Amino acid sequence: MKRLPVGISTLADFVYDNYLYVDKTPYVRQLVESGKYFFLSRPRRFGKSLLVDTLYQLFQGNEALFRGLHIHPHWDWSVSYPVITISFADGGGHNSTELDEKIREHLIINQERLGLEPCKMPSLSGCFGELIRNAKAKYGRNVVILIDEYDKPILDNIENATEIATDMRDTLRSFYSVIKGQDANIRFALLTGVSKFSKVSLFSGLNNLNDITIDARYSALCGYTQTELEHTFADYLQGVDLPTMKRWYNGYGWLGERVYNPFDILLFLDKGKKYLPHWFETGSPTFLVDVLKKRRFHLPNLEAVRMDYKKLGDFDVDRLNIETLLFQTGYLTIKQEINNGEGRAPDYLLTYPNHEVRYSLMGYFLDNYLTNTPHALGTVSEALYCGDLPAFEQHIRSLFANIAYENYNKNPMAQYEGYYAAVIYAYLCALGMETQVEVSNNQGRIDMTIRFQRPDGLRQVYIIEFKMVKGTEGDGSAMKQIKEKDYAAPYRDGQHQITLLGMEFSEQARNLVGFEWEQGA
Repeated sequence: MKRLPVGISTLADFVYDNYLYVDKTPYVRQLVESGKYFFLSRPRRFGKSLLVDTLYQLFQGNEALFRGLHIHPHWDWSVSYPVITISFADGGGHNSTELDEKIREHLIINQERLGLEPCKMPSLSGCFGELIRNAKAKYGRNVVILIDEYDKPILDNIENATEIATDMRDTLRSFYSVIKGQDANIRFALLTGVSKFSKVSLFSGLNNLNDITIDARYSALCGYTQTELEHTFADYLQGVDLPTMKRWYNGYGWLGERVYNPFDILLFLDKGKKYLPHWFETGSPTFLVDVLKKRRFHLPNLEAVRMDYKKLGDFDVDRLNIETLLFQTGYLTIKQEINNGEGRAPDYLLTYPNHEVRYSLMGYFLDNYLTNTPHALGTVSEALYCGDLPAFEQHIRSLFANIAYENYNKNPMAQYEGYYAAVIYAYLCALGMETQVEVSNNQGRIDMTIRFQRPDGLRQVYIIEFKMVKGTEGDGSAMKQIKEKDYAAPYRDGQHQITLLGMEFSEQARNLVGFEWEQGA
């Protein structure tokens, strides 16, 4: 049985060391035959480096690596191209001087690999241009340029060093702009990264890139489709509940077929088929917490975020939009494209890609943004599954009682109903509960619902309304609204067991002051 390619990102290793390989060369063929300049943004650990290496080997004409793959009979193996490869996967240093040194190292490595004379130009951009011209002159063919993790030097410094990140952005903008000026000497160019900086800030000198990030044709260029997974990893999937695995790890989409993050699948299969947040744990989203603290962002809104086309890719060092960050880093993905009519760009509806991201992200925000207190969650879900609402009430009271006084003072949302709703929402998501917010019916919007399958086959639904009240006692307004608006109506279908739950909070008490429920409404 072939081996699982955990951490493998070079095509030669797949072929010669007997690793399982998902053939992405149909997409590669379409890419290289359809244009010349491309840009691709994907979250971390999504196979971008393997894609870059595959293109490198293809243009080098390493025919033996492609035997049995889709592209093999469609490629002229008698032709090879000079290839310049640059990867910032290991970063670019802590300042612009170190970045300059790193770039110069890459240029020297490429000169030596291609057998070229040392650069005579004093500037980095001058050396890059000279490298391209000399490579074409020596080999008699246009050059291929592959730049992996183009944005990592900026992202590594964006959290705590905006000025340094800005300097690095400007250095890279000048460097990358060389590519456009060398059009006559270039056969193909691809830049990959996590973020998509606005064209004005980083790509103003390279505005001829075809951005294939949101393109149905290339949605599965990186990642595993359901068919690819079941075909390639069939021997490893024995005994796996495929619907559960799909709910946990599938769901990333860029208008086309949805895919799994390869890192999740490989770790899941390698580590005893345990449902753990493998991808999430490869990076802590601390920078997102910093952005959240600067805005009154209502976390339940992440269930359905509507963004226009421009805003989705409008990212820069001094303009960190939380929704854009969440999308580009893989915590949100495209759920639906919304047509705005002829002559207008579409909008996109974003949501969490899967269960892993939803519960992990909300657990992280709960502990590091909303409360600053780690929480034990085990017995809370038990109370809800068993219908033990007095126990659930006590858990909620304890949750808010343990939030530090300073956290209320530092969080401007704490005086609003939305803060308490956000804490409970994050709390329930971290439990893995099927939670929905702002559920519409013909009378209004339900603040929150919780749904799950009961042992008797019925679907349990909790219909929850939150209210802020004056003073330190509840006034019944939450339950009153549930009944007046008849929020239970959509669930009276014989398939649901309904529980109404009104929760009232007081700014003075900083806790629950009213908790009412009714069964079987």
